Amino acid sequence: MRALLLTLAASTCLLLPVRSEAATLRCGNQLASDGASKSDVLMRCGEPMAKESRTETVGEKTRTRDEQGSSTQEHTVQKTIEEWTYNFGPSRLMQVAVFENGRLVDVRSGGYGR
Repeated sequence: MRALLLTLAASTCLLLPVRSEAATLRCGNQLASDGASKSDVLMRCGEPMAKESRTETVGEKTRTRDEQGSSTQEHTVQKTIEEWTYNFGPSRLMQVAVFENGRLVDVRSGGYGR
């Protein structure tokens, strides 16, 4: 019975969603975290090696309620996505900082720098 309870508890933990890590860019002894503005990242990390920018159009739904019930409206929103690549030299991985509408939302590692 005890083994069954332990197995059940362990399998339940495996089914729980895993919280993803927050975006954090380390530049020397400075950190730029999730939600940082582009100017904050520039202040902490300097100019990136490369910048790429694109605009994406996405659909969003809005639900409203009134006396007659609820309704859903869909509209499109444009997002500006920028990717800044930082090259910190051959002993560190390059870092790609991803901004959405001017705010840091993700940091991805690339290959080793030069």
